[in-house]
Amino acid sequence: MTTHLALLRGINVSGHNMIKMDALQKMLENMGFTNVATYIQSGNVFVTSEEPDAATVGFKIKQEIFKEFGYDVPAIVLGMEDLQNCFSNNPFLKEKEADLKKLYVAFVSKELRSDNINDLKISQFKPDEAQIDKNKIFIKYAVGAGKTRLDQKYIEKKLNLTATIRNWNTVTNLLKMYEDSKVS
Repeated sequence: MTTHLALLRGINVSGHNMIKMDALQKMLENMGFTNVATYIQSGNVFVTSEEPDAATVGFKIKQEIFKEFGYDVPAIVLGMEDLQNCFSNNPFLKEKEADLKKLYVAFVSKELRSDNINDLKISQFKPDEAQIDKNKIFIKYAVGAGKTRLDQKYIEKKLNLTATIRNWNTVTNLLKMYEDSKVS
């Protein structure tokens, strides 16, 4: 059995794609997933499955959400190692007095090359900063996520992939949940 973390993009945001967590949990359990646990209302859900492949799990969840709720919701599925790598590979954590409230991680649907940073034209977003690490983009917003054009839609358009962004507090809490015996 494998525990997966599904990051659902764009549910319960600004009144769009509204899905109650208990309805989502019931749907996932009806699909055969066990140990279903959600974190906050924005589409962070742990599931345990006999299916080891993250992409397959994500595809099945996306299909079922469309069937059940009528929403086209991308799902990026991660393992615990992906979250652990956020802590060991985030270059902004190494800065003296890093402001954790300005740190975000964009989880993307395919592995990136380091030269993909050029495709983002990050220099246009100064003083915002970004660094690529495989299937993640570490972001440090100068002012805040709500005041930048370096957002999920921009990343998806420039890199031709699916992305979903989580703030550092959420990433921290998701790893803690993953390490908790209830979802490992």
